[in-house]
Amino acid sequence: MTLVTEELKAKAEVCYGDQVCREKFSLLLAEIGLPDGLLTIEDIEECGYVKEKGFVWLKLEKKREHRFDNIIVCYDSVVTAYVEPNKIKNLTGVKAKDFLLWFTLNEIHVKGPPEGSVITFKSMVGLSMSFPVSLFQAGKEVQEETKEKWWRMIKL
Repeated sequence: MTLVTEELKAKAEVCYGDQVCREKFSLLLAEIGLPDGLLTIEDIEECGYVKEKGFVWLKLEKKREHRFDNIIVCYDSVVTAYVEPNKIKNLTGVKAKDFLLWFTLNEIHVKGPPEGSVITFKSMVGLSMSFPVSLFQAGKEVQEETKEKWWRMIKL
């Protein structure tokens, strides 16, 4: 895992406190073209962004788990990544469990036109899963409706 050093912090915009960090990170996600629904974790103690390198980190009070439909995502106490337009790469500190297996995620990217964009999560072992971006943007009711339409499109 990439260490967040004092030297790196000196070059970064650093925020402290859950609410401020969530707001800043959501703005960053929007700026790079990713849905803010990717940030589902709470109790963020610190976040930082080194703009010239695209390096970001989140420090949490403790490990967290979040359920997206039937997939469980586990966030370590430190999550790091490099960001660029429509992509998070070299992601550390995030695992997903689908069925019985845990996979370490290392990349997230969005492709497609804004109205039909697809977000893909890639693991270190080469497995990937894709979903409509709208599942990570809207409220729960709209997410369920969008998911049903998405699965109908896949079956056609």
